[in-house]
Parts: sequence; structure tokens; C-alpha cells
Amino acid sequence: MKENPSAAIDRRSYEPAYAQLVNILRRQIATGVFRPGDRLPSESQLCQRYQVSPMTVRRVINILVEQGVVIAEQGRGTFVKPLELGTAAFHLDDLQRLFRDEAYTTVKLLEARITSASERTARKLDIEAGQRTVFIRRLISQGETPVLYHREHLVYDPTRPIIEAEMEVTALRGLFNGGAKSTIKRGDLTIDVTVLTKEEAQLLQSTIAVAAFRVEHIFYDFDDRPVSWGWFISPGDRLRFTTTVGIRD
Repeated sequence: MKENPSAAIDRRSYEPAYAQLVNILRRQIATGVFRPGDRLPSESQLCQRYQVSPMTVRRVINILVEQGVVIAEQGRGTFVKPLELGTAAFHLDDLQRLFRDEAYTTVKLLEARITSASERTARKLDIEAGQRTVFIRRLISQGETPVLYHREHLVYDPTRPIIEAEMEVTALRGLFNGGAKSTIKRGDLTIDVTVLTKEEAQLLQSTIAVAAFRVEHIFYDFDDRPVSWGWFISPGDRLRFTTTVGIRD
């Protein structure tokens, strides 16, 4: 096994030994010193090689396991985790960047009205059909180009400040930038592919039946009750989902 000669614990560094060893092993895995399925040196070997305590090595292995880099099997050892495409996680980075750029991004409120929940809306929001909801439509643009069309149904409850907050365009920025109101505990997101309707194509300055991404969302309050259901629509050429699998060098 060829090892980087600089792979050693720097005793003069302010960085703790366990953090240095985590980085050393990550680099060795990223550069192919240890490949997927390979077994890492044993605890005693790592202790001897890097002059650290067994407690430090165990902490390092636990961190690498939590990071999804290795798998620890009792009685067998620690192995580099194989590449698993099924575990890939896609992030909404494009949407986050869009709402961070407040100088270039505009959110236009197209409609806001109180309506009666259809059977579908009632199922999504776990309410009775016909119960009052707030229906909102928004158009999000970057510069002169419309990027997202947003439709949303909210449970009507005048005692909940989220209703007033959602009526303001800043609420969307909060959701994507980590500044959402504390009334939202969690959310479920589903991404699928659809085609633009006539209304959507007109608003998004695109073509009818062109392929588009649909990001459906349901947000819940701290009592785990749905308070909002809706979806974002974006033409396929204006929204991109990317991820990285494996470990970077």
C-alpha cells in the first residue's frame, strides 16, 4: 500500500489529533490508497502508525461512519463504503441561490384569496372538504426571466401568524435561506416531471407541453399538522438538480 509520506499527525497544530486523522484517512480514501471495499488498518495498527490512543481511533472511525465514508462491522473491521447511487441526495441549490440574490430576484404575488378546499386539497391538508383555505399564486423571476410559478393552499386559521407571513413574499426567501418562521417544523418535498399547461407556459414565457420540473411541498406545524400544500413549476432548462456521490479528493 502506497501512503502519502506527509500523512502524519502534526503535534504542533492547534487542530486536534482526531480531526487530523479523520482528514488523513479521508484523503487516503479519496486518492485511492484505500478503495471501496478495502479494509482499513486495525485499531491497534492505526494507534501505532499515528501514535494516538485507542479512544482517538474509535472517535475517528465513528466520525467516518457518520459521514458515510466507511462501514464498521463488528468482528471483521472497518471497510471503505462502496459507491451507492441509491443513497445520492439532491439539494435544491439552484432555488437557494435564486432566493439569496435579492437584488436580481423578484417575487410577484399574482393572487391571494380565501376559497373552499377541494377533495384533493382536503386530503393533502388533512382537513374537511369545503373547509376554508387561503389560495396563493406567485411568479418568481430572475432579472427579466420567469423561473418559477408557485401555487399554494394554506389552512385558514386567523390565529396562526403563518397565514400573514405567507402572504408576504419574504416568506419564500426565509424557507430557502434558513430564515423561515418558527411555526413550520418540517416539510415533505416530492420532485416529478410534468409538462407545462397553457397558463403555466404563458406565465413562464415558455411553450405549451414543454417538459418541466414540479416540486410539490407539504409543510407541517409543531403539532405535525399540515399547514401548507403547493408546488413550484419550472421549465426543465431553468432548474437543475446536481449531486456528488463518493468522496471528493
